[in-house]
Amino acid sequence: MIALRRLVKIVHTLGAAAFMGGMAALAVVLSMAAPGAGGEARDGALVAAMAQVANLLVGPGMIATVVSGLLAMALNPAFYDLGWVWLKAGTGVLVLEGGLHVLGPIQEEATRSAARLAVAPDPAAAQRLLASEVGTLWVLLAVAAANVVLGVWRPRFAWFGD
Repeated sequence: MIALRRLVKIVHTLGAAAFMGGMAALAVVLSMAAPGAGGEARDGALVAAMAQVANLLVGPGMIATVVSGLLAMALNPAFYDLGWVWLKAGTGVLVLEGGLHVLGPIQEEATRSAARLAVAPDPAAAQRLLASEVGTLWVLLAVAAANVVLGVWRPRFAWFGD
């Protein structure tokens, strides 16, 4: 049982690293990108690269983190009555929902980008994607960082019986 708990902890840590690293990479790329500045080919390549980061890091990292976190709660009876664990689970659900909110538009834009090669580009649509997603990414990174702090600090909440 101890080996399983350690394996779950390793998966949780690696998933969080992949998720947060991918989100940070997307936030930086989106913050620095100016749609239409480099032409349609550059914009298409940029969106395709962002979709790959989302597919290979953000999505799997997010799923690994949430699933392993919930599994860790189920495997360790000592976690059942700890407030910080339940707060971490709640913020984990927020991260999952927010991550899905970000991944969808990135995938849709990648599909549109691939189909647009023969069609005139729409810089206004790309700019709207950038503006809305950058803020969401930074908020998700802040919540994920708070989740890491909760896991390391493990504060006691008098209102929860810790």
